[in-house]
Amino acid sequence: MSKGEETRHAVLEAALRMASKVGLRGLTIGSLAEQAQLSKSGLFAHFRSKEALQLAVLEYASARVVDLVIRPALKTNRGEPRLRELFEGWLEWDRDTWPGGCVFVAAATELDDEPGLVRDRLAQCQRDWLESIATMWRSGVNDGQFHADLDPEQYAFELHGVMLAFHQSYRLLADPHAERRARAAVDKLLASARVG
Repeated sequence: MSKGEETRHAVLEAALRMASKVGLRGLTIGSLAEQAQLSKSGLFAHFRSKEALQLAVLEYASARVVDLVIRPALKTNRGEPRLRELFEGWLEWDRDTWPGGCVFVAAATELDDEPGLVRDRLAQCQRDWLESIATMWRSGVNDGQFHADLDPEQYAFELHGVMLAFHQSYRLLADPHAERRARAAVDKLLASARVG
């Protein structure tokens, strides 16, 4: 990795940490320069606008989800073990990895009614995430672990719903039982899909 790539990586890591706390709207080149202890002009060379910075953060966050959540799940057996690993990885991503939790959850609320390139990219990230989950359900069907008539998109929707409920319960409501409740919901979802 070149010096420029190392700097960009470090800046995007700081930007993602900041965005998890202040949201994508709160992320500016000026605030990031201060946080990363870099000059505004130096950052401007990497990101020509606030929108370009926001898009870069979404791309970086997507790559981090793949590295920290999806790839570890894909290393486990297909079907139920893979879905459980994905869920565990996402819990860690939301609970422990970022100071303000999952940037995608925060950005979805922040940008849901705001048209533009950043919202469009965020929506595509979410579609990709749901498709990754649906593909894992499909593999369980193909392996005979789950009912043949299971609707993978519906089950992806429901698993994602559990993740969103955990985020709100854990972060906003500070519910000490949030994780236990989320795990119980996933157990029920998997039990309803399981053959036999």
